[in-house]
Amino acid sequence: MANISDYILQQVKAAAGNVQIPANVKDQVLGGLSNSILGSLTQTAAKAGGLDEIKSLLTGKADAATSGITALAGKLFTSNVLSKLNLGQLGSTLSALIPGIMAKLSGFLKDQDGDGDVDINDVLLSLKGGGAGSGLLGAATSLLGGLLGKK
Repeated sequence: MANISDYILQQVKAAAGNVQIPANVKDQVLGGLSNSILGSLTQTAAKAGGLDEIKSLLTGKADAATSGITALAGKLFTSNVLSKLNLGQLGSTLSALIPGIMAKLSGFLKDQDGDGDVDINDVLLSLKGGGAGSGLLGAATSLLGGLLGKK
């Protein structure tokens, strides 16, 4: 299975395919959408109850349109990308793509460890996304390590 970062970028490109994004900012916008979604997952993983919230979203048990993770992705995209690009109405159109992209992530999380259910181990394995210390898990571990003063 592809790691979640690659899957998010794939979904971002598919969702934005019909949106006329100026060529001079297209890579910045697509990267910003991907980074905002991944950032919302990373920040959620680092908070109490966050892994359960991610599990609910990625297994389809939570509605992506009303998820706090989706709302956070929108806030991150607005503050980190749109506020710097001055895209006007296009910014609203791009922000409106986020709930649909998040909905496409439903079902991403499957039984990874072969024990017949989707549990915290599966969340961690899915978020790991590559070698040890990479992907969302690596980012969350790094963040938690920083908060706890460990390396």
